[in-house]
Amino acid sequence: MAKASKAPRMGAIVTGGGSGIGLATAELLLETGWSVALVDVSDAALDGARGRLANAKGAHFLAADVTDESAVERAVAEAARMVGKLAGVVNCAGISADKHVLETPAALFRKILDVNVIGTFMVGKAAARLMQHSGGGSIVNIASVSGLRGSKGRVAYGASKGAIVTLTQVMANDLAEFGIRVNAVAPGPVETPMVAAIHTEDDRKLYHRYIPMNRYAEPAEIAQVIRFLLDPSQSSYVTGEIIAVDGGYRGAGLVVGRP
Repeated sequence: MAKASKAPRMGAIVTGGGSGIGLATAELLLETGWSVALVDVSDAALDGARGRLANAKGAHFLAADVTDESAVERAVAEAARMVGKLAGVVNCAGISADKHVLETPAALFRKILDVNVIGTFMVGKAAARLMQHSGGGSIVNIASVSGLRGSKGRVAYGASKGAIVTLTQVMANDLAEFGIRVNAVAPGPVETPMVAAIHTEDDRKLYHRYIPMNRYAEPAEIAQVIRFLLDPSQSSYVTGEIIAVDGGYRGAGLVVGRP
């Protein structure tokens, strides 16, 4: 009897792959048989990811700025060559700020939109152009509960993540004919380097007060939902969805037993 041929590894691109949710997602995908190109603007972050994933089979690393259209086109093409059949894209690259609306300069607002929204759009578009000729795939964008509900200090960040929500739904409509699914995950507070840099102790107390599960998420908990959305054996009929992974924050009213 002839041996059954081994199925080829599915390939994915993860932007912002050097740390936080991106790194946790890449690690989980590698553990479950994917080939992954980790893309990050920070050489230091990529070096850290190389060390963490030194023994992982199928890990590739690329430095690229998601706000540079030419760099994005080159990075997506190179990543696709590295991973083989490109079946998944995770847009984790992003920046944040916690500033009152009256203290938010236009330059900062534009920078956040450029990285979070335009970067997500350009990476998704470049990848979709390849996927449409190779049987489709899945794109997962990282939104935020800050794009679903108004939170203090999030005028620029929240606006960018709200834009990602609509971007995701439009991309899902436009790309469905090519067998490309597009969804978004909207995390609440997550223990990432970005959050550590901007959340004060007072911020943490506020979040704990209004999150029924009374804690921040670990990056791996967000990665599990991303993997579900990437895997056609689990989510083949899911597209245009925004899944909040927030410990109950979005749906909470009065929270029992909190001061």
